[in-house]
Amino acid sequence: MIPKRVVLDTNVCLDLFVFHDPRWIPLMNGLNDGSIKAVTCEDCRQEWLVVLTYPHLPIQEHHRDGIIQEFDRLVETQILPEALAIKLPVCSDKDDQKFLEAARDARVDVLVTKDKALLKLARKTRQLGLYEIETPDKFILKLVQGVL
Repeated sequence: MIPKRVVLDTNVCLDLFVFHDPRWIPLMNGLNDGSIKAVTCEDCRQEWLVVLTYPHLPIQEHHRDGIIQEFDRLVETQILPEALAIKLPVCSDKDDQKFLEAARDARVDVLVTKDKALLKLARKTRQLGLYEIETPDKFILKLVQGVL
């Protein structure tokens, strides 16, 4: 079986690797068993590393390294090829544009996000024949139903 390729945004990664949100267990299981292959780019990974240092997050200093190691084990940071000559829609939150670009350049099936600005662009990326943009709920529902 060919694994489903995804990009996970930072908030979904927080839910998975920091908060261990039980709603996303099927997603974590898929990452662990290889049926889902998560990829990212260096810019997105750097954002992740910065977010892990936010003082309001309940991450004790000695746990941060383990969180980063688990992320790096399950999310492959790729040196992405030169950008495809496909013009992407522009995200209203310029900090999120990198997730659209990473999904396009890594040629993933789905960008999994809870971000409203990214979710608003789902129809446009679908019309371009690129990838789906879905909430974790919708992605997991399709996964469980065998639609993916």
